[in-house]
Amino acid sequence: MSTTTVVASIGSLDYQVRLEDGTHTWLGDEPESAGGGDTGPTPFSLLLSSLGTCTSITLKMYAKRKGWQLDAVRVELSMETGTEGTTITRDIHLEGELSSEQRERLLQIANACPVHKILTHPIEINTGLVAV
Repeated sequence: MSTTTVVASIGSLDYQVRLEDGTHTWLGDEPESAGGGDTGPTPFSLLLSSLGTCTSITLKMYAKRKGWQLDAVRVELSMETGTEGTTITRDIHLEGELSSEQRERLLQIANACPVHKILTHPIEINTGLVAV
C-alpha cells in the first residue's frame, strides 16, 4: 500500500486553495462567476486532471515497454453529476503506427491505470478535526 499526501490550505483570498505535495505547489480555485478568482482549476477539473494524467502516463509507459510506436496520447474528459450518481466520459486519442490489436490492448490498459482503479472501487474517506 502506498501513501500520497497533499496539503490544501486557504487563506484570505476567497476560494483560492494552495496545494502542496512536498515537492510541487499549485492552485485550485473557483471561477469568477462563483465568487473565486479563477487562478486555478476547479476541484472537478483537478479530479479529471488526475485521471487524464494517469491514463496518459500509463499508456505511454506500456507502449514504451512493448516497443510500440505511440507518438502521442490525448485524453478528453468530462463529468456529469446527477441524482443517480456521476458519469465520467474519457475519450482517448492515440497517435502513432499502431495495429487495431495494439489499440484495443491500450484501451484495456487505460482501464487499469491506478487512478481509474481508485475511482471505480469503493472509497472510504476518514475525516477528522485537528486541534489548533
